[in-house]
Amino acid sequence: MRFSWSFSPNTGPGRLSFRALAVAGLLAPLLAFGAAGGAGAQEASADLPESPGGWQLCNQTSYVIEAATGHYEGQGVTVEGWTRLRPGGCAVALEGPLEPGVHYLFARSSSAHRGGRKVWGGESAYCVDTTGSFSVESPADCSSMGLAARKFRPVLIEAAGGWTTSFTELDEYDLEKATAAGVQRLLNEAEVYEGNIDGYIGRRTRAAIGEFLAENDLSAETSDADLIDLLEQIAREKGREVGLTLCNRTHERIWAAIARRKGEGWESRGWWQLESGGCARAIDDALLATPHFVFAEMEGDEGGLRHLKGASDAFCVARGRFAIAGRTDCEASAYRTVNFKGTAPAAGGKLTYEFFERDFDEGER
Repeated sequence: MRFSWSFSPNTGPGRLSFRALAVAGLLAPLLAFGAAGGAGAQEASADLPESPGGWQLCNQTSYVIEAATGHYEGQGVTVEGWTRLRPGGCAVALEGPLEPGVHYLFARSSSAHRGGRKVWGGESAYCVDTTGSFSVESPADCSSMGLAARKFRPVLIEAAGGWTTSFTELDEYDLEKATAAGVQRLLNEAEVYEGNIDGYIGRRTRAAIGEFLAENDLSAETSDADLIDLLEQIAREKGREVGLTLCNRTHERIWAAIARRKGEGWESRGWWQLESGGCARAIDDALLATPHFVFAEMEGDEGGLRHLKGASDAFCVARGRFAIAGRTDCEASAYRTVNFKGTAPAAGGKLTYEFFERDFDEGER
């Protein structure tokens, strides 16, 4: 039988989701699944391959994804990562046979993508190595082992023979269209394509691919996988050259926003969810020689918030994701006014702002 359902993830600004599929044979009627804020049951995409055994992950998004899984072993949870998934690709993250029961899943988009990392997760905290491959029985204190805490979503696996979980985004792609949309996104981020990211390879996309292959002395027979890998590498290198990057050097999760001159006025934007040790690109273009400001709230040990010290420049923020023109009369537009902190001047169109523990107050009591 194959069942499928979708539910709302904890993604901060992004809107992405998991879709879980039990694989044990023939297609069965849909099974409704309830979760806070979750969607109703949806039929599984017909093009998803049957699990070859073990826990298979499939990527139905336009992003390169890196996933980590957790499963019970002995008295604790063993967490392993990272399983890399190209757009439209599938891979086995945990070999079978599986032990039916609750497993855990966390994923992040590749650092090559603009606009900060998208996160697929939940509320169960386990330790990961953010810098490379790892396998660890998650300890109580991540930082003592040089690891970082990430919040995983539980996934109930009911079939020992095989299970597939699919990552999706707002735009519903099958695997083929996800591959095409992923190529389009990476072409855009490698600065060789400015068209739509829609999963349709039309004339403009084909021309951009041909131009890219010719400029890099690559064969017209280059596979989609090789094309994605090379584009990801170039996009990552491009991302290091310009823009505003926010980095979290604390041990807690941070929610950050930025403000800057925009034309003749001002603009504030947020939110970027920064896990401990993580970074996000808040501005992808070369920075102008104008003032830039940052705002951040850190999650405290007992559920309170710690605020950025030395902030004195007022801008508007909203509860959800926002881009607000202007910086006055915030409350009249159902926003709130908070104080941002000025950054150092940008150099060569680039600026990296790092948040440290010392930059925050003691928080709410």
